[in-house]
Amino acid sequence: MAADNKEVSTTGLTGWIDQRFPLTSTWKKHVSEYYAPKNFNFWYFFGSLALLVLVNQIVTGIFLTMNYKPDSTLAFASVEYIMREVPWGWLIRYMHSTGASMFFVVVYLHMFRGLLYGSYRKPRELVWIFGCAIFLCLMAEAFFGYLLPWGQMSFWGAQVIVNLFSAIPFVGPDLSLWIRGDYVVSDVTLNRFFAFHVIAIPLVLVGLVVAHLVALHEVGSNNPDGIEIKAKKDENGIPLDGIPFHPYYSVHDFLGVCVFLMIFALIVFFSPEMGGYFLEANNFVPANPLQTPPEIAPVWYFTAFYAMLRATTDPFKIVLMIVIALLGVLALIRARGKWKAGLPVLAAAIVVFMYLTESKFWGVVVMGSAVITLFFLPWLDRSPVKSIRYRPLFHKVFLGIFVAAFLTLAFLGTRPPSPAATLIAQACALIYFAFFLGMPVWTPLGTFKQPPERVRFKPH
Repeated sequence: MAADNKEVSTTGLTGWIDQRFPLTSTWKKHVSEYYAPKNFNFWYFFGSLALLVLVNQIVTGIFLTMNYKPDSTLAFASVEYIMREVPWGWLIRYMHSTGASMFFVVVYLHMFRGLLYGSYRKPRELVWIFGCAIFLCLMAEAFFGYLLPWGQMSFWGAQVIVNLFSAIPFVGPDLSLWIRGDYVVSDVTLNRFFAFHVIAIPLVLVGLVVAHLVALHEVGSNNPDGIEIKAKKDENGIPLDGIPFHPYYSVHDFLGVCVFLMIFALIVFFSPEMGGYFLEANNFVPANPLQTPPEIAPVWYFTAFYAMLRATTDPFKIVLMIVIALLGVLALIRARGKWKAGLPVLAAAIVVFMYLTESKFWGVVVMGSAVITLFFLPWLDRSPVKSIRYRPLFHKVFLGIFVAAFLTLAFLGTRPPSPAATLIAQACALIYFAFFLGMPVWTPLGTFKQPPERVRFKPH
């Protein structure tokens, strides 16, 4: 009865659906009448590209799963069967492996755009947090999927990463045993990683993507000027500096998709291994639990964090203890109220705990903290403006140094360890954390330009 009385503006089949399901209203709210700032630039391609790659990973993953065997005696052979016997199996496998790397490429660039234009600032804190959760899920998804080919690097990479959990005091050995399901990486581990990679993590990932988009469309998109277009509206309540997402940005994104697919196809057809960065040579060799590879390194998109882990040696732990002690002294001098006594005591407790525990555990802490710190970015940045366009020159220099440090860490993570490389990685790790944790101090400083009342836009 309620459906019969519901008035809709559409007719025919669409009208019949609209009486029972909010099809047209949802389309209008999120696409045709969702007003985005009219000054989007190159950096705004990567959100839609991330969605495209997610679809690619799901579709190619479904077809790969049809022929893959999650069994330690059959897994490697099943991948070879896909490559050699399944019609177009080689293409599907390379699309999936290339898609994994390209997913991280577009996500890293998407996150960098957020750093540039302050897309994590109020009122978009939840948009950023959902995005960071997506990044964390992607890392888990990539890790679980990395074991599935059952090659040498897959096997030993999983063994090394799971063994890191054993460094956690008191519960570490039991925790690593629980994760593996066995004393070493085995058929049990492969089966549970397969379940996580194919079912559990993708479900969470899709849910987070939906939450990310819903939160974004609730508060509206940011723009290169970092100003709110909802502040200036016409008599119909439409933002003066906004244009409908469809057809304007759907066509805009289609151009980005075409260029991206050309690059993607070039990689898939001409260099799917990308010199060993996308697919390592050791993964074309069956896993051998009795023969450790000379060098075990993760895929390129984890190497920056792996370099931080590897750089956390006993001398570096002492440096971290000194830094934490100095922060405790600073808190004693500058803190007010209940924090004045609490923060120095906390710092002292951490220093004592660090002294009593091994550096391997703190390597895991440093690596995890490098990702978790991103979640707190909306509250660390105290700048009066959002966009890098209107910040002082030294803010841009700091951002450039941060990017250089991160890229250096990523490069060092692909190389064998050496004393010089370890020292550089330690310096870059300190820069990484100093950039974020020092934000409450340095982001309010300097002379800021006044952002315009309306977005800067040149018709073209």
